[in-house]
Amino acid sequence: MNIRTILFDLDGTLINTNELIRASFEHTFDTFDMHFTPEEIKNLNGPPLQETFYDINPELSEQMVSVYREFNMGEHDRYVEAFPDVYETINKLYDKGITLGIVSTKIKKTVMMGLELTGLTDFFSVIITYDDVVHKKPDPEPVEKAIRLLDATPETTLMVGDNFHDIVSGQRAGTQTAAVSWSEKTEDFLKNYHPTYYLDTMQDLLTVAGERHAENREV
Repeated sequence: MNIRTILFDLDGTLINTNELIRASFEHTFDTFDMHFTPEEIKNLNGPPLQETFYDINPELSEQMVSVYREFNMGEHDRYVEAFPDVYETINKLYDKGITLGIVSTKIKKTVMMGLELTGLTDFFSVIITYDDVVHKKPDPEPVEKAIRLLDATPETTLMVGDNFHDIVSGQRAGTQTAAVSWSEKTEDFLKNYHPTYYLDTMQDLLTVAGERHAENREV
């Protein structure tokens, strides 16, 4: 079925925040004299901060979130940039008449910082953040809310992301899904969640959306 709406995760999907996230976690753990390996830190990327730090230390979780966010916002513009071909592809999808939205587990302030820094803000008709829902991805609520606000249908909507939270949230909401190859998660890991598409490049979305004929890998 034709895709008329595309919803995107933000971090790790449209904008490269991987080094910022790593540095923010390292700063937070140094502040609280905690020790995590680089691989352990990489695996923390994805869920909401509150959940992540609560699982690590319930008593200190709120303080850890505050320390993380202060560093993250202060260093944001020094680290963050759009992934290759993101701006050009989003612009083409927008010009084609595809309705675009953001569904993120970040708070609205940091979502807007990333979109504004990369010049992407005006392309998106709806922006769903941590502040806008009760249940976060992989629950379907964020995707369902975006679909409802856009007056879209799940069958003609594609949810694109770099982690299983995005794929599962989209699946539970009844959408098509796409995982991206530039994720820090491995291809085998992501394919275990059976996304509809696996995108080698951002430009593959133009194929999925029916704009041009080029190779993309349907799972």
